[in-house]
Amino acid sequence: MSLDLIERAVRWWASVEAYIPGFLGAAWLAFQITLVIIALTWAFGLLAALGKISPYWWLRWPAGFYVWFIRGTPTLIQVFLFYFGLPQLGVRLSPFTAGALALGINGGAYVAEIIRGGLLAIPKGQMESALAIGLTPLQAMTRIILPQVFRIILPPLTNEAATTLKNTSLLSTITIMELTLHTQLAIAATYRPFDFYIIAAILYLIMTTALTQLAAWLERRYRVAY
Repeated sequence: MSLDLIERAVRWWASVEAYIPGFLGAAWLAFQITLVIIALTWAFGLLAALGKISPYWWLRWPAGFYVWFIRGTPTLIQVFLFYFGLPQLGVRLSPFTAGALALGINGGAYVAEIIRGGLLAIPKGQMESALAIGLTPLQAMTRIILPQVFRIILPPLTNEAATTLKNTSLLSTITIMELTLHTQLAIAATYRPFDFYIIAAILYLIMTTALTQLAAWLERRYRVAY
């Protein structure tokens, strides 16, 4: 029985081996896109979070509308708006740029709420004390408040990063040759959906595990000692 299983495994590997380099390249592209999108989500999220807690209504209202609109509409529709909708207005973006911006703006709305929760968890007296010793509001925010917020929000940011990685599969709909589209093309050529979907799932699992392990290291690195 064991020899039969080995023979089957060898035959299976021989049937998929030629596709593995393409899968690895597509997975690497998906991971690169994910890193770009994560940077965008943090930038958009921080701006929106600061806007939502601002004392000025002309900052609160746009930030609140942004979070409300993005969280209330499907991610795929937002991707289509950037790639298929903007050309109608005379703005043409490459698939990579359109996809990264769409998912960056989408994730930013969720990250904004995570950051806002972290900011609200910091006692207001810390900002007042920082201003009292002569720091500017920007210095107080970057040197005192945000480092503490980062420690608080790191676990939910990790979850959002993993979601971002999996959401890159939506970019297959706008011709980006990431892992999901490569998988679909391999299946169309071989009619072996189970084999190739399993390979894709394993590669996504490896990448999400890498992200979570990185986040776990950061949590240990920045853990507050009590």
